[in-house]
Amino acid sequence: KHNNLEAESFRANERADNEEKKISELEEELKVVGQNLQQLEVSEEKAMAREETYQKQIYEIMLRLKAAETQAENSEMNIQRLNIRIDQIEDELIHEKLKIKAISDDVDGTFKQMAYI
Repeated sequence: KHNNLEAESFRANERADNEEKKISELEEELKVVGQNLQQLEVSEEKAMAREETYQKQIYEIMLRLKAAETQAENSEMNIQRLNIRIDQIEDELIHEKLKIKAISDDVDGTFKQMAYI
């Protein structure tokens, strides 16, 4: 009976040692997992900060794009107005050249008439 108790005691101690090893291994693994979790949390914070920065940049770029589009539209309207004004001035120039031609022809005719007198 005593031998049985000793054998059981030995096996119990052996099992206890094995379980303590397992506990130590699990504690070490838990420590590593905790460190990994902390690193992931830090990485997440950095990624969120980068994302926020990117969102701000996107917003600012969108504002600049809208401003550029508005400026382009205004420039196109100005070009159209200037083209219309150029056409008007060209028409006026042709009209004035025709007037000058008519006056010049009139003056020439007057000189020719004076020459015959």
